[in-house]
Amino acid sequence: MQLRTIIVEDEETSRAILRNYIAKYCPRVDLVGEAENIEEALTLIRNNTLDLVFLDVEMPRGNAFDLLEQVGDRTFETVFVTAYNQYAVDALNVHASYYLLKPVSIDELIKAVDYVAKINEKEVALENRVLSTPDIGSKGKITIPVQDGFEVLVAQEILYCQADDNYTLIFMESGEKKLVSKTLKYFEEALVSFGFARIHKSYLVNVNEVVGYRKGKGGSVVLSSGKEVMVSASQKANLLAHFK
Repeated sequence: MQLRTIIVEDEETSRAILRNYIAKYCPRVDLVGEAENIEEALTLIRNNTLDLVFLDVEMPRGNAFDLLEQVGDRTFETVFVTAYNQYAVDALNVHASYYLLKPVSIDELIKAVDYVAKINEKEVALENRVLSTPDIGSKGKITIPVQDGFEVLVAQEILYCQADDNYTLIFMESGEKKLVSKTLKYFEEALVSFGFARIHKSYLVNVNEVVGYRKGKGGSVVLSSGKEVMVSASQKANLLAHFK
């Protein structure tokens, strides 16, 4: 896994040393930019998706802690690089991953990068496990992937799901509509034990939200929202079995 990284350091010599060490000894680090002050660092952070920031403490017109305060919630790890060891406690208080003293030791730099890589790998593994398993769990909640992570939905607040090629549209009782990069079959497997029925190749409905049925070759169901959904002839018996 590559770590998208920037260096924030006001001294060109120090930046060059760290840049060269990274290029030679840290192949998993992808250095995407450098900054020599807080303003430049903020621009890089806001315009890039980063995994790691090498951060000097003392900078012109502020310090590392001022920068992190302006960033707010962050999605990257930080490695402090400084000539002063009195900042170690403060670094821990802002959840820095590692603390490197200048002159930077190559061995310590490699350890810092390996440590951050392991953190990222564990987070990615956890996310993948949560998002790839169509399992709701005892509390009747299901996770769906979103751009920056996942969202948790309560199964019984879903009215119905509609296939859209390899995507699924989820219609909530609140009126919200969510497009998810998972197939309808994925949600059928996840929701069937919670009272959902596949009534058509394109529809999966929450049977508890069905308030009416209209006869026909397959017929149709009316949901609590007023939405009418067609039932295919091949799935008609499957639906009616829920109302015996």
